[in-house]
Amino acid sequence: MDEGSRSKGLGKSCILLIVIAGVERFAFKGVASNLITYLTDVVKMSNSSAAKTVNNWCGVTSILSLLGALVADSYWDRYSTILASSFLYVVGLAALTLTALLRAWIPPSSKTSSSVSLFWSLYLISIGQGGYNPCLQAFAADQLECDDELPCTKDDQNTKKKSSFFQWSYFSICTGSLLGVSLMSYIQDSFGWGLGFAIPTIAMVASIVCFSCGTRSYTHKQAKGENKPIEEIIQAIKETVSKVMNSRITLPEKESDMAELELQERPLCDQDFDSSKTMDENPNNEIVTFDVKLLLRLLPIWITLLMFAVVFQQPATFFTKQGMTMKRNIGNSFVIPPATLQSAITISIVLLMPLYDKGIIPFIQIITKTNKGINVMQRMGIGMVLSIAAMAIAAIVETKRLKISRSGFLESQSSTLPMSIFWLLPQYIFLGISDVFTVVGMQEFFYTQMPSRMRTMGIALYLSVFGVGSFLSALLISVIEIATSASTQKKSWFSDDLSEARLDNYYWLLALLSTLSLLVFVCLCKY
Repeated sequence: MDEGSRSKGLGKSCILLIVIAGVERFAFKGVASNLITYLTDVVKMSNSSAAKTVNNWCGVTSILSLLGALVADSYWDRYSTILASSFLYVVGLAALTLTALLRAWIPPSSKTSSSVSLFWSLYLISIGQGGYNPCLQAFAADQLECDDELPCTKDDQNTKKKSSFFQWSYFSICTGSLLGVSLMSYIQDSFGWGLGFAIPTIAMVASIVCFSCGTRSYTHKQAKGENKPIEEIIQAIKETVSKVMNSRITLPEKESDMAELELQERPLCDQDFDSSKTMDENPNNEIVTFDVKLLLRLLPIWITLLMFAVVFQQPATFFTKQGMTMKRNIGNSFVIPPATLQSAITISIVLLMPLYDKGIIPFIQIITKTNKGINVMQRMGIGMVLSIAAMAIAAIVETKRLKISRSGFLESQSSTLPMSIFWLLPQYIFLGISDVFTVVGMQEFFYTQMPSRMRTMGIALYLSVFGVGSFLSALLISVIEIATSASTQKKSWFSDDLSEARLDNYYWLLALLSTLSLLVFVCLCKY
């Protein structure tokens, strides 16, 4: 396709896949957003155990995206991986629905087997999404009318198109999340968990049918060669270990470093880098070293983003439990499901995304006199600052909630506080705004810094931040619970009686750790 006929917008197949990604988010959020309520009210788990269960499940789900990406890039193609993993995804959702429907008729003595079925269903969803999510996002990006084999480009139009793709892809994902959080939380609390899990299952089946209908229009850009990324990475690790054992590691000279990752939004490779020439001149082991260097140089940024992921585990866990103790009535009859407030995050994103693209960026472009206004690293940094502000607000609101709960307003432990649940809105809104900056920046950063044959791995790296962040959140809860309940005279910060808990201290701790991560991130960007 010549420059004159090249489309300036996104193609039909790309738009279809963006919509399908939004439907998948509706299905997943329809299960995940209110899962802690199901675990505490139906399965009868404690607050801390339910929070750790949700965190671990979300962590496994995100981490498995790395495995799905390796399978897609090494053995299958992205299209085939999407079809295979979507089958497992639907089976897991159907099993979860069946478990919820049968639970009411299961006698108490059989609750253990029911819990086992529940966890098998959840982790089957994890396996399915591990292959589905990264491959779908990378496959959708493959539909763009540009073909950059390396993570750099001379074409500003292609760069703008990529940025537009990630903007609207995330807009679709957030719209699906909004519907999943708000609509499904209400249905689950009002009409039962069977119907609440059945609707996401039906939505996922419909999305797979739509995906299959568009098969003939898709562009397949994934290269199929003899070199498999997973084997190349293992080989490079073996060579590195061998050099360590033989004490023959030397620092590379600056001039010979072919892939210097510069964090100030400069390309990962030189603009005059001729990919075909280089591939012909260099042996396979140099190409392998190049790919592994790209992965290793992304790790410091990946690590600094983990605390951002930990912060984002709070709305689905302790924020929701806080809301359950607060006044939730609108009028005389309607009661707001606590998990519905998570929709404030996605509403903030949906409203801010067009404003960011059409209002904020043009204004910043005038000030900075640059094409993009702010680079990817600056965008992520701004989001991290906003997430710290969200945690500080959450701590202040929780301090007020505790003050009211200990002032004699409660007649019993189960009573509702005379404090509106809308006090929690500011922390949700700040997280939504931070999401627009950091998460979209993460998607673009990890995707564009990888060569085209490994871009599924780039998407998986972005997703794995939230996976490891979920595990880190569960670990923090365990450590704090042990430390704060060591004395017999003290109760854990995560006590089931939230009037005795100290979630405010936990939020201040997260704000402090996030600040330290931000400082390291800034140092990496500077040096």
